[in-house]
Amino acid sequence: MPNENYCILTTSPQASELQTGSVIHRRCRGARIPAAWLVPLLLLLAPLCLVAGQPALGERLQGYYAREGNDGSPAATAGNNIYLKFFEDRWIGLLFVPYPYAIGMQPQRIERAFEIARSRTENAAYLRDRFGQFDEPATAQIERYGYLEDRIAFECGALSACTLRLNKGFLELIKPGIINEHIVRYHYVEVN
Repeated sequence: MPNENYCILTTSPQASELQTGSVIHRRCRGARIPAAWLVPLLLLLAPLCLVAGQPALGERLQGYYAREGNDGSPAATAGNNIYLKFFEDRWIGLLFVPYPYAIGMQPQRIERAFEIARSRTENAAYLRDRFGQFDEPATAQIERYGYLEDRIAFECGALSACTLRLNKGFLELIKPGIINEHIVRYHYVEVN
């Protein structure tokens, strides 16, 4: 016997197939939903399915994000400038350009390197190349991302998935640590 958390939908207590004009019964509570209501309901929900692969939290597909501290002491310590870009169909890219070579890099070159890296793989991957833009090899990480409440989650080589918190004009990368989370701010770079 089903409990309140488990319901079975049938057209009638005896029927096994949905027929035109039949009524759907929810055995656990006895609620009845006319089958004629299903078509308008499905028509209302269909557009949501069509945009399922599109950005949901405000990710910008044009331009990219640059880590605060690029060209400064954080880049010198890490040995690279780090850039982040969103792509269609829930793909994200991280680009690690060696420091000090990356100082004053033109945004168009970063954007183009992202495009080339993404075009070279259909799967999640690490790519090391000059991407036709740099004199020194850079590393690109391409990953799928998903949504976790009001954040974006993706694999970033940490103990568990990294998350992104989007804000106006910047985002925060939250990378889990053993004791504390590491929060790194990235500002948006518009590319013309």
